[in-house]
Amino acid sequence: MGSARERVQRYINAVTEVFRKVVSKESELRSKGVETSALFTNINAYIEDAKYYLATGRLEDALISISYAEGLLDSLTFLNLVELKWSKPLTQEKRVFLAGTFDIVHPGHIGLLKYASSLGKVFVILARDSNVRKDKGRSTVLDEKARLEVMKSIKYVYKVLLGDKKDYMKPIEDIKPDIILLGPDQKFSEKDLLEQVERKLNKKVKIIRFNEKKMFSGGLKSSTDIIIKGCDIVKGRGKE
Repeated sequence: MGSARERVQRYINAVTEVFRKVVSKESELRSKGVETSALFTNINAYIEDAKYYLATGRLEDALISISYAEGLLDSLTFLNLVELKWSKPLTQEKRVFLAGTFDIVHPGHIGLLKYASSLGKVFVILARDSNVRKDKGRSTVLDEKARLEVMKSIKYVYKVLLGDKKDYMKPIEDIKPDIILLGPDQKFSEKDLLEQVERKLNKKVKIIRFNEKKMFSGGLKSSTDIIIKGCDIVKGRGKE
């Protein structure tokens, strides 16, 4: 899908293309009693603002401006004044599926989520407390409700949901992702998972393994490392 900047640029290009088509229908709109002068001026201003903000790196402002322009254009369709055909749905992004425990969110998690967001809309499925106890043989530090709230606040995440207690495939069936992103520690056979998912969804899916696992602080690489170091500190065996 490219970077966020590239996606905003494509959004601006698509709206600009449709605006040119609408301008060519100016006489048709006027015949229906639509005053085009102020309308076209406003749409053009929003498009130019979006281009300016994009050029200066203010992606959020660019996105807001171009969405206003799109809204004005779509209002013409809503009022049955013109029929607009977009080259493709502007909001159609790849659905990126990512599952995990995400207990004690750390920089490694953020790097994974940031990469996921570069691929499309990120849907995160959080492992249920009962499943973590069964799979890892221990409880999480934060319960599923707390972990859910933490993940909701991360800007790279489009939507976060709790997993199914019995069937880990069910969220995949519900979301119907285009991409499944696996973390470096997730012990799945990519080939077996791909076959199972495509059979369930009856569609092509891409599986990507995120292999970048670096120490983010003092030799720490995971939530487990943080837990162990925290215990050592509490017991007086480590340094803060």
